[in-house]
Amino acid sequence: MRITVVGSINLDHVASAPRLPGPGETVTGATLARHPGGKGANQALAAARLGAEVTMIGRVGRDGMAGEALALLLEADIDVAGVITDAEAPTGVALIAVDPSGENQIVVAAGANYSVTPEQLPQRIEGPLILQLELPVATVEAAVGRAVGFVCINLAPAAPVSEALLRRADLIVVNETEAAYYGDLLHSGGGRVVVTLGARGAQLFQRGGLIAEASPPEVTAVDATGAGDTFVGAITVALLEGMAPEAALRFACAAGAIAATRPGAQPSLPMRDEVEAILAG
Repeated sequence: MRITVVGSINLDHVASAPRLPGPGETVTGATLARHPGGKGANQALAAARLGAEVTMIGRVGRDGMAGEALALLLEADIDVAGVITDAEAPTGVALIAVDPSGENQIVVAAGANYSVTPEQLPQRIEGPLILQLELPVATVEAAVGRAVGFVCINLAPAAPVSEALLRRADLIVVNETEAAYYGDLLHSGGGRVVVTLGARGAQLFQRGGLIAEASPPEVTAVDATGAGDTFVGAITVALLEGMAPEAALRFACAAGAIAATRPGAQPSLPMRDEVEAILAG
């Protein structure tokens, strides 16, 4: 299968600290690392490492960070012909603080991601499509309107969207906070809705009714950054391959759990054989 991902591309600056700061507080003793990230790029790489061919559509700046942000996508043979270099806006940046348990705080400076416009999109998007909300909502809405295949929308970060977008989605993925934000609107379209529950796993709904649930394997979390995006890529690949709902949830939960055991967003994303091994074990 070839999946198109329309989404954000960032360079993550990750500070691993003894604990996360409170409001107005400074915490010292951290170490700093830089990793490719962005929800769109993370989901694209997750899907590619799990067996899909992937096309990425997005935007980076004309700066020294762009090459770093795209490095792992290129290494995975993802088609980045649809990624435009912006002459004015910088490459998107995420500032991430992580504590020893893997909990994090994230602030995103969108940069060139907010310059992705409907004009950059193909007039017709063939095959499966994955989207998130780290681009302008108007661009996400346009992409959904041009899609002719399976559409997965990760409604993160939570933002107002049209009911038409929700109705068009074949699969919606949200965490508990995002599910509370959207409420009953999530189930208004009749497509499948997945609510992720962190270490407690995930639940799959159809027309508001629970049809499957799964728990992740027990792991020692190091950094949860990218785990949710791994889940999105994994659940999309699993369902497109024809896995039954419960098996698809187990597959995605296992992929997300593995991602949480390693630092960084994209460097932590698992390969297909790793997911199958932990499920077999």
